[in-house]
This record gives sequence, structure tokens and C-alpha cells, in this order.
Amino acid sequence: MQEICERQLNDVVDTYCIPARPAVTVHTPPQDSFSIAVGYLMFGITAGLSLDLCAKWLLADYSLVQFVFLRSIFGFLVFILIARWYGGWNGLKTKRWKWHLLRTGLASIAMFGFFYGLSKMPLVNALTLAFTAPLVVTALSVPILGEHVGWRRWTAVMLGFVGVLIILRPGSGLLSPASLAVLAAAIAYAGLAITARKLAATETTLSMTVYVILGPFLISSFLIPGNYVPPTTSGWFFFVLAGICSAAAWVGIVGGYRRASPAVLAPFEYSALIGAAAAGYWIWGEVPDRWVIAGGLVIIGSGLFVVYRQVGAVLSTRYLRAFTAGGAASIARRFSRKAKENS
Repeated sequence: MQEICERQLNDVVDTYCIPARPAVTVHTPPQDSFSIAVGYLMFGITAGLSLDLCAKWLLADYSLVQFVFLRSIFGFLVFILIARWYGGWNGLKTKRWKWHLLRTGLASIAMFGFFYGLSKMPLVNALTLAFTAPLVVTALSVPILGEHVGWRRWTAVMLGFVGVLIILRPGSGLLSPASLAVLAAAIAYAGLAITARKLAATETTLSMTVYVILGPFLISSFLIPGNYVPPTTSGWFFFVLAGICSAAAWVGIVGGYRRASPAVLAPFEYSALIGAAAAGYWIWGEVPDRWVIAGGLVIIGSGLFVVYRQVGAVLSTRYLRAFTAGGAASIARRFSRKAKENS
């Protein structure tokens, strides 16, 4: 789920939460900066999808508890290595332990719920349902953050959940514990995004990332007796790779969103669904049916509309102005060159 449990950092959450102010200032980045931002983001998305592939492969032979346990350990070790580039361990100091305790509980639900669903259903199905999280964030931003969401965005949110119903088709037998677990994970992820926004003013990005590992680790540590199978050599390789991919996804996504507006980059995240569909078909022979495709398109369309209603009009105007200004400058340079040649 392109590391759905960690993407909700405070750098990313503004993509989906609508600021409670009438105007939104969007700084369109220079082309070079935008290219670098997209590169970082695609690196993060690729790493997150790689984590999901590792998880799906490992969960065929190892328990969910063992996967969460080892993935948490190796992920934490990677964060120890990169902590100095994100303010060092001083960034973990906090006085808001209750909020972090809440977040680690939400992270536990998100991690166990998503990876349980992933082990029981096709990869692209799980990812598609997980992409309802931005819509949940929009809905929760009203009662929790007191932000304003207009009727158009509410309509988009409702249509997004219609997309979920299209995929699950109640009465068809597809409304299973696995799909409900993924939806619960999406709601928990939305809670992580909302609380990240609450804590953004006082807490570091590193603290909001590292502390959420503790909940899944402690729960899996308690449950690991009787749920542990000694990994094979290939098993150890994929467990370590899962931890590395987890941290890499975090670095890539945060790196991208620090270099460009979230509203500009958000649509690129849906490319993960294309990768998931291709990987699921190539590795496991999974073919999404027409209902999954139709519901996925509704969910994606609703999510993109929410982003557009936030700042899309402003971005469109700025891009148009930039394009017009660039075109005018290009024409002026051509006339200037021709004038010099004729003279």
C-alpha cells in the first residue's frame, strides 16, 4: 500500500485536508525542482509497492504476527541509520505522549488490518480499497479539525464510497473479513493523517514516524510465541528487504512533498495501482474483474476531484500563466533573433 501506514506524515497530509481559509496559496515549483520532486515521489511509491510485494510473498509462508514483528525491527534499524539526516535523536523528544499513544494504536490497526487483507485478497483489490483513506481524511477533517468542506467535496466523498460498494458488491460474498480489515486500516490511516496535522506544529517528522512503529512491535512481540517459524535464507532476505523498503518509501515520499506542492504530486500516487495490477498479474496471475476496475476508477476520480477542489483551480491558472508567459517570451526571442539577422 505504498507504505500506507507512513505516508500520512505532516508533509503529506495537506494534500487531503482542506484548510479552513477562503484562499489557498500554492507555489508552483520550478521545472527542475518539480522533476526532482516527482523522482523522489516515484522512488517512494516504488519502494512502498515493493514492500507490499514482499509482504504478500512472505505472508504465504509466515504468520502475520511474525511479519509485523520482523518488519518493525528491521524498519527501526534502518531509521537508526538515517536519523542523523532528520535532526538526530533529539527530534524524538516530546511532551505529547497521549497523542503519540493514540497514533501508535492507529498504526497497529492500519498495519495489521492492511497486511491481513493483503494476505487474503488480490494485491490491486487491497490497494484500491486502501485509497479510500484520503476521502476519509476529508470527511474527518470537519468534526475533528473544524475545517470547511463544501458540498462538491462531500459529493466526491460519497461517490468514493459508492466506488467501494461497487468493488465489494454487498451480497456477492466479497464483503469478507479481509476487505473489512483493509477498510478499517484505511480509516486508521486517516486518523494518523489527522493527528499528524494536529501535531505538526510541535512534533518532528521523525518522532511522528518512529513512534508509530512501537505499537505494532509491542503487540507482535506479545503474540510472537507460537507464531514464529525460523525463516529460510530467502525468507530472511525478504524480511530485511521489507524493512529497507519501508524506510525508503518514507524517505522518497517525504523528499518529494518537501520539494513540491502536495496537490501537484498527489495524482502521481495513483500510479501505484497500475504497478500493483501489473505485479499481481505477473507474479500471482491475479486479474482484476470489471467491478474492481469500475469501483477503482470511481475512487480515484473522487480523490483527484477532492484535490482539485482544494487548489486545482489555482494551479491551473498558474500553469496557464506560466505557459503563456513562456510562450510570449519565446516568440519575443525569435523576433529579436530575426531582427538581428536581417540587420
